[in-house]
Amino acid sequence: MSSDRPGRFSRSVVLASITAATFTDLVAYSVAVPVLPDYAARFNASPTVIGLLFASFGVTLLVLSIPMGALSDRVGRKGPMIAGLGLLAVSTLAFAYAESLAMLFAARLIQGAADGMTWIVGFAMIADLYGPDERPSTGSGRTGRVEGRGRAMGLVMAGSTLGIIIGPVIGGWLYEVGGIRLPFLFVSALAAADLIVFAVVAPRTHGSGASVPLRRVLTHRPVAICALVVVAGGGTLAMLEPVIPLALERRRDLGPAAIGTLFGIAAVVSTTMHPVYGWLSDRFGGRRLMIIGLVASAAVLPLFTFATDFRSAALAMVPMWMVFSMIVTPSLTYMSEVASAAGFESYGVVYGVYNMAWAVGLMVAPALGGFLFDRVGLETLLVGWGILLAIVGLALARVKPE
Repeated sequence: MSSDRPGRFSRSVVLASITAATFTDLVAYSVAVPVLPDYAARFNASPTVIGLLFASFGVTLLVLSIPMGALSDRVGRKGPMIAGLGLLAVSTLAFAYAESLAMLFAARLIQGAADGMTWIVGFAMIADLYGPDERPSTGSGRTGRVEGRGRAMGLVMAGSTLGIIIGPVIGGWLYEVGGIRLPFLFVSALAAADLIVFAVVAPRTHGSGASVPLRRVLTHRPVAICALVVVAGGGTLAMLEPVIPLALERRRDLGPAAIGTLFGIAAVVSTTMHPVYGWLSDRFGGRRLMIIGLVASAAVLPLFTFATDFRSAALAMVPMWMVFSMIVTPSLTYMSEVASAAGFESYGVVYGVYNMAWAVGLMVAPALGGFLFDRVGLETLLVGWGILLAIVGLALARVKPE
């Protein structure tokens, strides 16, 4: 992947625009949360239907991740990113003027496609900009590790986590000020502004005209193991989102405000730690941090079983999210490390695999976690899940560094 850089081009400016795009993407994802009861009443939709509406986002994300990654390898990064931001603006605008459940579902599905484009192309572009030809690793041997790439990806993850925090706040506040349409109009305008900024500051890229065959990527053992880690790590976060509120409400008698505050604390921890783990990935490699995070999960997950009130729940969730962030951020860097070491220049396909693995975790883990929570209880669920993560970490440790 090559690019034409105008004299004023700066990697930092492009990194900021990618961070802004992923931030807006996650704001668009979460801004609907406070207004879902309004939609349920307006369209006489059951909680199950509203849940399906929220989950439909992941369908197009899962199905289109790899094709969109391959497209960006063939035609370049800039066009697909602009298309993704355009789809995000249009689909969010559609939410504002939806007159039926069918229109809401269509808008949500398009949002999933837009999310895939912005995330896959954004991380692939970072891998291009902070690639071996841009800043060679100072380490010996062909490790594929690139100074600065982990820090850049950590900053993008911090921005996206901030979007998750702010989205519901923006949605609730603007809903109170201007009604149900205003939150979506605001986010749509924000996406359009991101599109314009990215179109101006991003370099023009030239696709390779081809892409590494998917089979070759999937059968490369380090990539396959990293994808497994992504399923496990993303799935853990998705599993805890419904399980923790249920456990707190049933066993600790904590209401929605307290539960929301606890998840806000967890999100702040993640936002803070993502850049730190990105920097550490540059120094020590993503693989080492992922192994530590996965094995440590076996120790920190059961901590939540001792939570008896708000304070003890918060004290448990802080180390939990510190450890989970140690899995997620380094996995982004490690995926590009093994791709570079293997000679894959098709970062679009590689991050398409990453996104697909993440989507699998998001779709499977909540249902599995809820089922196990009902059948075996919280303690057995968290201990068993932690052991599973430790096993995945040991499997990663058996993969020889590239």
